[in-house]
Amino acid sequence: MQLSPLNRRRLQNFKRNRRAWWSLIIFTVLFVITFFAEFIANDKPILVSYRGELRVPVMTFYSEKDYGGDFQTEAIYGDPEVECLIVTGGLVECFDMPEALIAQVEAGETVDIEGFEAGWTIWPIIPYHYRTIVDVGGIAPAPPSSNNWLGTDDTKRDVMARVIYGFRLSVFFAIIVTVASSIIGIIAGAVQGYFGGKTDLFFQRFIEIWGGVPSLYVIIIMTAILGRSFWLLVFLTVLFGWTALVGLIRAEFLRARNFEYVRAAKALGVSDRTVMFRHILPNAMVATLTMLPFLITGAIGGLATLDFLGFGLPSSAPSLGELTLQAKQNLQAPWLGFTAFFAFAIMLSLLVFIFEGVRDAFDPRKTFT
Repeated sequence: MQLSPLNRRRLQNFKRNRRAWWSLIIFTVLFVITFFAEFIANDKPILVSYRGELRVPVMTFYSEKDYGGDFQTEAIYGDPEVECLIVTGGLVECFDMPEALIAQVEAGETVDIEGFEAGWTIWPIIPYHYRTIVDVGGIAPAPPSSNNWLGTDDTKRDVMARVIYGFRLSVFFAIIVTVASSIIGIIAGAVQGYFGGKTDLFFQRFIEIWGGVPSLYVIIIMTAILGRSFWLLVFLTVLFGWTALVGLIRAEFLRARNFEYVRAAKALGVSDRTVMFRHILPNAMVATLTMLPFLITGAIGGLATLDFLGFGLPSSAPSLGELTLQAKQNLQAPWLGFTAFFAFAIMLSLLVFIFEGVRDAFDPRKTFT
């Protein structure tokens, strides 16, 4: 798609802002990695070869019976019995195998059994899902080791896996909330500022009343009644967060609605919607983009706060806020606190730098060398 000269200039301005450009690259790499978290941290193999057939357990359900076992429940791939069934193709009774052959299976080596093609598995880099209970000795939380790079939490779940999934969940939550809140807030502010009069008066009184509602208490009450879930938190956060942009957009439209180019467009018979969103809104984008870093970081912080208080996502969810709570409750495990701190610090800093660069790219007064 061919960019207009104005958008090309904005893109060049963004690239010249080295901090914003490198922050975008780093954040994109991290987000792409976490987007494919199931292939990086999982207690299921990425690829299984069973009797010459290739299977992808991270995407498809396979029961133990599908590998020649006895149960209809999902195969537990870390179980030596299931590993034996895969390697031997289910044609050999694993308990009757010679000890040397059993040792080869447990070591993950290829076993040559006459009559069929030996099976094999390819595991993710981190062989743990965020729900997996790690079978390690000692008390929990366990310190970092070669098996658990960031240690385990107080229920022996791998912290690295939970950080990867938690990063993705926090970013998705922030993006959904920010986009939905911005759309509603921009439309409401544009209507208020463009039409003014009684429309503006009634909207302002409604926003004043709505802003006085104690949102945190309402969210806590609703999650206690309806249960904790991702989409309920998204809905409630958008319900109380859309007012953040209204005042700013309203002021920009009140200022711009009497400009000469707006009057000329009206005189030519251009519709109000076209004037609002094609002519006035682009000129209000700098002020709008100024608020976006606060909205997106506020959404991430709000989710972490609710999880820290125990009123956010379900306890089994990969929450960075819940990891922070564990760090507070387990001061003898400093790796939990350091992990939570650096996860939030890196994520929020990169997002702020990116949106600062976007804001400056839309500002015609900003130049970079």
